[in-house]
Amino acid sequence: MDYILLSCKITPLIPGVEIITAELADKGFDSFEETAEGINAYIPAKDFDEEKVNAVFSSAATISVEYKQQLIPAQNWNAVWESNFEPVIIDNRCSVRAPFHKKPEGVVFDLVIEPKMSFGTAHHETTSQMISYLLKTDVKGKDVLDMGCGTAVLAILAGMKGAKNITAIDIDEWPVNNAKENSVNNNLPQIEVIMGGAELLGKKTFDVILANINRNVLLADIPTYSGVMNKNGILFLSGFYKEDLEQITNTALKNGLEFVSCTTKNNWTAAQFQKK
Repeated sequence: MDYILLSCKITPLIPGVEIITAELADKGFDSFEETAEGINAYIPAKDFDEEKVNAVFSSAATISVEYKQQLIPAQNWNAVWESNFEPVIIDNRCSVRAPFHKKPEGVVFDLVIEPKMSFGTAHHETTSQMISYLLKTDVKGKDVLDMGCGTAVLAILAGMKGAKNITAIDIDEWPVNNAKENSVNNNLPQIEVIMGGAELLGKKTFDVILANINRNVLLADIPTYSGVMNKNGILFLSGFYKEDLEQITNTALKNGLEFVSCTTKNNWTAAQFQKK
């Protein structure tokens, strides 16, 4: 899958970066890197609509955006990942590394992830916060769903922590194949990886659901998540900003879920809810 990279120079940086990132996320951009001048934003080439992008930039009256557009073929994207992917250690207990990195000492859970074009290397604040939550959660013998799984890093960690049945779902073919590969490489071939969205849910129920996607998808799918959660089940959500937490929480409350806690890193927020 080819990607489009927008290198954006944003003035002023604060709050311009935050606002433009949120707007582009609503238009299908799924990965962002902050730069000295603004952000690099990535979107699958098939989903790129330059008119919508220009509309976003022109509607931000107090923010100036200059951008350069670049097509990144799949093979080059993998090379970019490998050149920039450094090992990550979360809470001194969990490492996330590529196969070409040495295993770090002293960690309890060592995840080997071949990222390719899938989201989920723990470098982003949302993934690292979800990992932190999962490290604190007892999933032994439980049924776990990793929604919008990307690399399946969360599903794999759940498996290492003794989850009984694990389902990982993503909407795109590339991350589905990548998730399957990573599951096998981490000796967890029993993880069931499926391509699709929340419409696939309904037949199974889960004790723990992890959904690291984006605000709009989460708001639309929270009713479905609640419907497939067992009593006292736990829902972890991330992929949204701190200012979106109130709307996320209100939607959760309307669907029988209680707010438990939240964490925030660089304005990216993760939250825990529990089925009443």
